Amino acid sequence: MASKIKVDQLETADGTGTIALQNQLSGLTSASMPTGSVLQVVTDTSTTKVDITSSTWTDLGLTASITPISSSSKILILAHCPASVKGSNTCYSNIKLYKSAPSTATLMQNNRFEERHGYDHTTYWSINYVDSPATTSQCTYKIQGKNDTGSGTASYVLDISNAGLSSITLMEIAG
Repeated sequence: MASKIKVDQLETADGTGTIALQNQLSGLTSASMPTGSVLQVVTDTSTTKVDITSSTWTDLGLTASITPISSSSKILILAHCPASVKGSNTCYSNIKLYKSAPSTATLMQNNRFEERHGYDHTTYWSINYVDSPATTSQCTYKIQGKNDTGSGTASYVLDISNAGLSSITLMEIAG
């Protein structure tokens, strides 16, 4: 059973006046929220290991979709991907933020991470990006990676023992 408190007015702390309450929050909708308000949040996480030895962009298993409430909204995308590069000589790996719906576009591509001399290295890719989709259609964002071989092979590892969880978070911000 839900509880209710019914009052017509509140008395000020010093007792010198009252505050009338007349449905102050009625009619509050996401469309009436002030610019900069967070309207909704969507998150996807992964602990799946994804090895990449190809120079073709490959999905890393982090995909999230959001349907903006307003066409004037912005979408703040935050992503974090621990990655390991392994190679016999020199190899490079890349990561990017890719928008696959309602239209396709590479939104951001991080610099290459280099591994030399056969050692395994771990890095933490972070992506912070603000998209202006100008639509109320569902928008889908994903993280992709690829190997740019020098003379070795690179592999991404999304879940390695000392790296932790990978994630992508979408936040709709009122425009």
